[in-house]
Amino acid sequence: MRWLAVLLGVQVVLGGALIALTATDNLPFVSRGDGEGASARAAERVPPPEVDRFNARSAFGSVRRQVALGPRPAGSPASRVLGERIRRTLPRGRFDPVPGGLRNVIGTVRGRDSKRVVVVGAHYDTKDQPGFLGANDGASGTAILTQLARTVKPRRLRSTVVFVAFDGEESPAGTPDDQFERFGLRGSKALAPALRRARAMILLDFVGERGLRIPREGFSDARLWRMLRAAARRVGVARVFPSATQGPVLDDHVPFIRQGVPSIDLIDFDFPCFHRNCDDLSGISPRSLDAVGETVLELLRRL
Repeated sequence: MRWLAVLLGVQVVLGGALIALTATDNLPFVSRGDGEGASARAAERVPPPEVDRFNARSAFGSVRRQVALGPRPAGSPASRVLGERIRRTLPRGRFDPVPGGLRNVIGTVRGRDSKRVVVVGAHYDTKDQPGFLGANDGASGTAILTQLARTVKPRRLRSTVVFVAFDGEESPAGTPDDQFERFGLRGSKALAPALRRARAMILLDFVGERGLRIPREGFSDARLWRMLRAAARRVGVARVFPSATQGPVLDDHVPFIRQGVPSIDLIDFDFPCFHRNCDDLSGISPRSLDAVGETVLELLRRL
């Protein structure tokens, strides 16, 4: 899917071209067992938001329904079924073709300024791996995305918000890790040029696990991240977004950064079930979904 640059001595260049990052076997989320990781996360409490606008129960139900479809790799029958569900859920929902027969799903909530656009994205495909359900890696971001689209009030938005469920974020089965940038991120690479004038891009990924903590991802725009943390403070969940920075991650925000769009990636990459079949519903917390949903909802009102 994507990997975290953690080796000392690796220099990441993001300018005219981004260099693909190399996966390692020394990442923190694969160095501990399932039980130990789950216990550590359970001990990290996610505070309840001080506001109640985002329906976390509904978002959790969305995660459950996605997982019930089984593995959902890009282009699979299960992914096609899910794509149609998302299209019906998003306001003004429509499909946008992606090379290779894939489909992004796009919805729009018009703000007071139709030319001032903010993009909120998540990927709805899962890694093409037998038995992989992707409750956190795929389903959690998609659940928050669709619930936000149902919750935002146009009269409270200055910007028009374009909600995008990306297809083909994961690279096809058998793709070597060092070829991820070439063969992955298919949906975002196809769409980013058309949205190059967007004011901001907010990506939701790995946002549902218990004990959620999301430091700033290395490629994420610093100013936009400060605005996100301020929004988290206002809704009472500042603890979820610590003042730390994690390594850069190749994810669906990168094609937007290349187009000059300030972008942030909400991703808790210290996740013990990354690309493992233990990424199932048991690891998802409605409290985590609520914290992220309320924070992004608050941020959208200020953009």
